[in-house]
Amino acid sequence: MAATSAPGQNKIDPKVLKSALILVVGAMAVVFDTTIVSVALHTLTIQLNASVSTIQWVSTGYLLALGIVVPLSTWGQRRFGGKRLWMGALTVFLIGSVGASLAWNVDSLIAWRVVQGAGGGILLPLLVTLVIQAAGGKALGRTVTIVALPALLGPILGPLIGGAILTHLSWRFMFWVNVPFCLVGLALAARFMPADKPGPAAPRPQLDLRGLALFAPGVAAVILGLSNAGSAAGFAHPAVIVPLAAGAALLGAFTAYAIGLGRRNGGPLVDVRLLAHRPVASASAVLFFSGFSLYGAMLLLPLYYQEVRGATALAAGLMLVPQGVGMLLSRGLAGRLTDTIGARPITVAGFVIVAAATVPFAFAGAHTNPWLLVLFLVIRGFGLGAVTIPVMAVAFLGLGKEQIPHASVLTRTIQQIGGSFGTAVLAVIFTATLADRHGALAASFHVAFWWATGFSVLAVLLSLWLPGAPRTPAQTTLPAVAGEVDQAEVDQGDEVDHGETRDPHPATRSAV
Repeated sequence: MAATSAPGQNKIDPKVLKSALILVVGAMAVVFDTTIVSVALHTLTIQLNASVSTIQWVSTGYLLALGIVVPLSTWGQRRFGGKRLWMGALTVFLIGSVGASLAWNVDSLIAWRVVQGAGGGILLPLLVTLVIQAAGGKALGRTVTIVALPALLGPILGPLIGGAILTHLSWRFMFWVNVPFCLVGLALAARFMPADKPGPAAPRPQLDLRGLALFAPGVAAVILGLSNAGSAAGFAHPAVIVPLAAGAALLGAFTAYAIGLGRRNGGPLVDVRLLAHRPVASASAVLFFSGFSLYGAMLLLPLYYQEVRGATALAAGLMLVPQGVGMLLSRGLAGRLTDTIGARPITVAGFVIVAAATVPFAFAGAHTNPWLLVLFLVIRGFGLGAVTIPVMAVAFLGLGKEQIPHASVLTRTIQQIGGSFGTAVLAVIFTATLADRHGALAASFHVAFWWATGFSVLAVLLSLWLPGAPRTPAQTTLPAVAGEVDQAEVDQGDEVDHGETRDPHPATRSAV
């Protein structure tokens, strides 16, 4: 039977809340940018007189830059401190946004999008790292509700803002939307974020160049291959097979290298040994397959409204708002329940709701009652919000302060690859079905939505691997010492680690 939480154990420290809100302002620019641009590719093809295959690099180049720089956030935080790294990355993103708004052709736009990706790739994992470290292992569920706010608001406001801009203004204003968030975020960070620059006596951390040379191009190659899968002849095309094979080989080599490197030379760029720790491993698996439910369906839903129901880009964006509203509605409840009954039951229930609310779209046609679909989108969003919060929180259970950045990079990378994979798989399924059924749009969407439902059911099974209800140790919480376990919250029946050892990598022991 789980012990009752200590008083105040599940309340967010006001200082943590303040820091989180400051960071969220800057992160909003990254999330809005991603969702706004996703609805603009067709318009950019016409406005810049570019082919579809070329304009896809506006998104692909951004995603590749994002994947390459994500692992640098761990080293960068140790080298420069969280505040300086955050402000530097936000400045890079600001420069990329202004450059993209002034792009003179498609090639320059792609180049500036790469600059944006370089800044955004640091900001997203660093946001999670800084807030979770500040929380010290307490009230992780409620803390993640703040961290996840940009990801929850993005699907609501991004397509809506993007559709409005494309309908009434020049496409260049899509990138000017980021500027106020960046400027306010920089001002707040400079004024209120505590300085955490490493002291002069602290050893300067060495960048793991060998690890970077394996990990970064490995992730980029996998994302490139998956991006090509939607536009090429499925997964059988050389443009898909070659990058995927090369990326898998590089990531396999990095894994072997990182495990062998151990604690020598300052440790690896990303500590993959954390995947032996049950909360990290189970959360990573669920995050991977959540990409099929979230990102894959985000490909299908606007296409359904545009292709089957004849909606404009703005109308399609408006029709996705109810799903985002549902995600916001479940945010607070999911955070509170995660801190009290654990991540497993919340995540299982969330994926069941997502699967059930996706089924109606497998029957929807051109004249299905739109208000009925709005209702199911709200319900679907409610389930997605109930999934996002506990899975993000559980990945950091039982980790020391120095391990949190590594877990942040691992989960962020796996979620990104899962999203790309889910989008590619559903795009291939839809395209193949459309060809087999000789252009029958509604029937092809039905098949694709059934697959999306099936992936959600598979995620339900994976969610059973997540840790169950937390239990609080009898003794007081230990101070956050680098490498020690901050809070021993594990599945009932599992061994509780009270921090007796100073092993900086407890994950190398038997998996929890």
